[in-house]
Amino acid sequence: MARRGDRIGTMTAEPEAPVRPCESPGCPLPGEFRAPRDRKTLNQYRWFCLDHVRAYNRAWDYYKGMSPGEIEAHLREDSGWQRPTWPLGRLGGANPFDPEVLRDPLGVLGATPLHAQRRAKPPRQDEPPAELRAALDVLGLGWPLDALALRTRYKELAKRYHPDANGGDRQAEERLKDINRAYSLVRRKLPGKATPAAAPAG
Repeated sequence: MARRGDRIGTMTAEPEAPVRPCESPGCPLPGEFRAPRDRKTLNQYRWFCLDHVRAYNRAWDYYKGMSPGEIEAHLREDSGWQRPTWPLGRLGGANPFDPEVLRDPLGVLGATPLHAQRRAKPPRQDEPPAELRAALDVLGLGWPLDALALRTRYKELAKRYHPDANGGDRQAEERLKDINRAYSLVRRKLPGKATPAAAPAG
């Protein structure tokens, strides 16, 4: 199978390919060039001669039989190597530093302009902690927040995006995973902690 960036005219036979006939019906030539059987078994191959592997590759359509929605979901998964991802620093992804790591016995860090600004500006009570801002955005909630409001909003979103209510839609499933992570983070950080709600599957 031609690799990305290869030109068809530069294809070479597999050096360790066993001698086998070309799989194109009626072709007497050896099958020295491999091509994937289908998109679900990319590591299983069919073997052709040079002319027939070129024809096979020209007719190859990885997304054949997929709906536009399935194609879009597949492309989104490929952008993160089929793994769920979060923007850097969102939902408390970065573990807090051990205070000992940031110990400053000579007071060098405390003399920076940034620290001076923080000392001069008292924190506002209506601003959420920095580590909760993205999670609150996912949940569509403001700050300050009480346990009842958090639990009520979570149940509303979980019901809306549950896979059973969306015909198994993958985007809804991924959205629900984001909601679950956001809810768990806010619930842990919220004073008084909300009573855990039964998390839906997914």
